[in-house]
Amino acid sequence: MNLTRWEPYRELATLQDRLNRAFGAFGRTERDDEMNLAAWAPPVDIAEEKDRIVITAELPGFKEDQIEIQTENGMLTLRGERKFEKESDGKSYHRVERSYGQFVRSFSLPNNVDREKIKADFSNGLLKVELPKREDAKPRTIKISAGSDKKGEAIDVKSR
Repeated sequence: MNLTRWEPYRELATLQDRLNRAFGAFGRTERDDEMNLAAWAPPVDIAEEKDRIVITAELPGFKEDQIEIQTENGMLTLRGERKFEKESDGKSYHRVERSYGQFVRSFSLPNNVDREKIKADFSNGLLKVELPKREDAKPRTIKISAGSDKKGEAIDVKSR
């Protein structure tokens, strides 16, 4: 016998969703509209390496000029739009599962990123944004001198 965790708030949210759909747009709030606009967002992977952070977004069917990347106030923002192409050759769709419309994804930039050297590459439906780390943020090895009685002796600092 499997045990299932009861989540009453999720059930209430599901019930509210069903009632809202049954009564159409009656009683919709501005927040509901914002959530519907944000319903389509490309999946993203974020990986950290020794000298950089790489954000990879899945954007099949897009071209470079349909994607905008912007940094402002410590945020990296990806924007784009996938338009539904209505063909006038008499087609009638039985099912439309792909997402259409505008998307916006924003990410906080860590303090150790060199914002002037951010690069982006788009190939085969994958957008890769490279966020190189600043030189002063990279790990350093500090050499310690052995057994010296002299005061004020300098410590040799080397970057890796």
